[in-house]
Amino acid sequence: MIEPYPPANGEGSGTCLVLRPNRALTVWQWVAVFGVLATVSMGVAVYSFTQGNVFAPLFALAHMGFVALALRWAWRGGERYEVLQVDPGSVRVRRSGASGVVFQADPRGVRVGLEGKDEDVRLVLGSSGRRIELGAFLAPDERRSLAGRIQDMLAAATGGGPEDLKRYIWTG
Repeated sequence: MIEPYPPANGEGSGTCLVLRPNRALTVWQWVAVFGVLATVSMGVAVYSFTQGNVFAPLFALAHMGFVALALRWAWRGGERYEVLQVDPGSVRVRRSGASGVVFQADPRGVRVGLEGKDEDVRLVLGSSGRRIELGAFLAPDERRSLAGRIQDMLAAATGGGPEDLKRYIWTG
């Protein structure tokens, strides 16, 4: 998911994008999925117990604990984000879990690249020998769209027009 935001207070007059992984379910839908799984699992375990399998309820409890941990881990993975801020003086990238800026460069020297083919396409920003992958958790079509938006943002930040966008593109 690509969300435009105004830049943070006192941090310039450019453009800011927040990138987040797409989520298919809300937190309450995750709880409902877990509830259905737990109900079915315990129903089968109780039936198995009545048929003589005394360990079925214990196994079901252990299994549901594992499923709960896996669902929690998947939900936490969706809390990642990246913030791209482009203004006339700099391009900055911040990531969740990282302290401070992980990439900073002058917008006139930043190049946007799409590397790979089809489903394996990667969006890379580069400047002065430094490179950073951006939006790895996005779908390939979203990465392609984001590359175009970043090129437009760079052109706007440097005062260039559409003909100047060619200098921001590389193919890998």
